[in-house]
Amino acid sequence: MFARLPDATIERVAIVIDGRSFDASRGDSVAAALLAHGCTAFRSTEVAARPRGPYCMMGVCFDCLVTIDGRANVQACMVQVEAGMRIDTQLADRR
Repeated sequence: MFARLPDATIERVAIVIDGRSFDASRGDSVAAALLAHGCTAFRSTEVAARPRGPYCMMGVCFDCLVTIDGRANVQACMVQVEAGMRIDTQLADRR
């Protein structure tokens, strides 16, 4: 669904998403990096466990909340990717 056009000038940085290593483009938002790697559900609602992903991409809707480097409920669309960043989706375990 989302694909980056080839550009050899973009610097790549290593990040970890849900325990798996990926390369991301420096300067991208965390939301853009997650979408580029096929992750469309960033969190789930507490009551009904409905999946949520980025909607507005400008910090208004709060549907893109993730855990970044151990800090929960961070808006993925408002944070730029950094080398070594650890990102965890907040999908509820409904057991």
